[in-house]
Amino acid sequence: MPRFGCINERKHQLHEVIRLSGMNLIIGDVDRPLIIKVASLAAARMQVYFIANEDYFNRKATLTDAKGKAFADNAERAIFFARGVLETVKKLRWAPDIIHCQGWISHLIPLYLKKCYHNDPIFAGSKVVLSLYNDLQQEPFQADFHTKALIPGVQAEDVALLEQPTGVNLAKMAARFSDGLIFGSPDVDPALGDWCRNLGLPVLEYNQESIDNGRYITEYNDFYDQF
Repeated sequence: MPRFGCINERKHQLHEVIRLSGMNLIIGDVDRPLIIKVASLAAARMQVYFIANEDYFNRKATLTDAKGKAFADNAERAIFFARGVLETVKKLRWAPDIIHCQGWISHLIPLYLKKCYHNDPIFAGSKVVLSLYNDLQQEPFQADFHTKALIPGVQAEDVALLEQPTGVNLAKMAARFSDGLIFGSPDVDPALGDWCRNLGLPVLEYNQESIDNGRYITEYNDFYDQF
């Protein structure tokens, strides 16, 4: 996840992963340092890795300013996050079976995985599951999103949807390069939902009852097993 500025590093005992230091990512024409930090959730026996960059994620707000307006550089932040996640996984030498993308800031990961990292042995067997929510950015992204998103392996036609850089089009592009879809909330944009269901991918529909009784965990595991 991004290391947003609202996260208290001392309280949650975040520390930099030194062996992953020294990476830089070029976004547009600017070389951006990628810092990886980690914290442990003892009760869950889980580690959380944070994608950090002072320019993109150090601000106290997360995705919008104090007035609720989306940050002007959110497109660049999404590009940096997606590339940072995949480069971090490579450095850690993980080989994920399932990459489950949640939240629009992760929506470039399916594209980059399928077009840029598919020949890497680490990702050879990886499948992408995309959860869709009602969290899409309502304001248009930067007008040059479709060109800044181009990296080696990605062609202009792959990001054609971003020529109209809306949150819905970003989600459509993510779905197009995913292997399965989960509807994570009952009020996903109807047009987006219909478009995604017509892709012919395995779909797990939203089920409030299974969330209430905890059965959704089994349903998610069964859904993963399809891949």
